[in-house]
Amino acid sequence: MPQTQDWVPPGVDITTPSIARVYDYVLGGSHNFAVDRATADTLKRIAPGLRRVARLNRAFMARAVRYQMAQGIRQFLDLGSGIPTVGNVHEIAQRIDPACRVVYLDRDPVAVAHSELMLEHTPGTGVVHADMREFELVLNSPAVRQLLDFTQPVGLLCMLVLHWLPDESKPAGLMREYREVLAPGSHLALTHATHDEQKQDLEDLGDAIRISRSADQVTPRSYEEILTMFGDFELVEPGLVGCADWRAEGPGDIADPSSNEYTYAGVARKR
Repeated sequence: MPQTQDWVPPGVDITTPSIARVYDYVLGGSHNFAVDRATADTLKRIAPGLRRVARLNRAFMARAVRYQMAQGIRQFLDLGSGIPTVGNVHEIAQRIDPACRVVYLDRDPVAVAHSELMLEHTPGTGVVHADMREFELVLNSPAVRQLLDFTQPVGLLCMLVLHWLPDESKPAGLMREYREVLAPGSHLALTHATHDEQKQDLEDLGDAIRISRSADQVTPRSYEEILTMFGDFELVEPGLVGCADWRAEGPGDIADPSSNEYTYAGVARKR
């Protein structure tokens, strides 16, 4: 693992876990600290299939991006994009059309620093360091203003991010603000943790994250609550389902039933 001073932005607290870095470790990344790895190991003891859940989410994201590309989308805004790993949005999209434009947003400084480093010489990409709840700041950021044209369809991505917003942040209202600025033909793709089938595990995972003193606290939601995030957008088939059930393309996209019960996934279109 690299020396901390070589890759960590100044001021980052290496004694408190960050979910972006925990997720990086779960996916096999190296940009994380001992406290992140310890937290991830605790979470994996509660839910042994956690790595599989994370990989199913990444696989769904890839399929959702390819689907939106097939519908003519050529620009994407990825909210809560996390630390760069294999199969990022711009890699998927620009493989199909090199002219695609992608803006990544995250509030974690390590995620932002590594996104900026990775994208330094990649045309059509940009990074915003902000909390997605800072709606006006996000829309007026240089990367968004330079790369995204909201008079044309946009692919808005929210992968495993909305359940880190507590109810008092009114995530459904926040998503309404984002949806309202999108042109007809835009798509919203999201994944969200649910306690519908794995209630005890989600409660235990939430307790473990609270004990870890992470600033990120999980709020799993029901099918009906997650459905409200799409507003009046029209869900495309097969609707809001487990990640592995959304247009699986092969055996690698299909999970054992328990791994597929931790999150819902869906894609919807603005009419």
